[in-house]
Amino acid sequence: MTDNSVESNRLITEKSPYLLQHAHNPVDWYPWSEEAFTKAKTEDKPIFLSVGYSTCHWCQFRHSKQAM
Repeated sequence: MTDNSVESNRLITEKSPYLLQHAHNPVDWYPWSEEAFTKAKTEDKPIFLSVGYSTCHWCQFRHSKQAM
């Protein structure tokens, strides 16, 4: 028997359509929150900020060509 379930990250509880697009990525994403800042500070790690590539026409175009 195979497990076809898709794991979700913490973005699954967000309301933003952009964030929800990434709720099943295998990345431990954090929404913009105090929790994210605290974790980064505690672990002495930088914050990687996504500015929303899905709104960029050329990013969408390249992504659609890669999926073919």
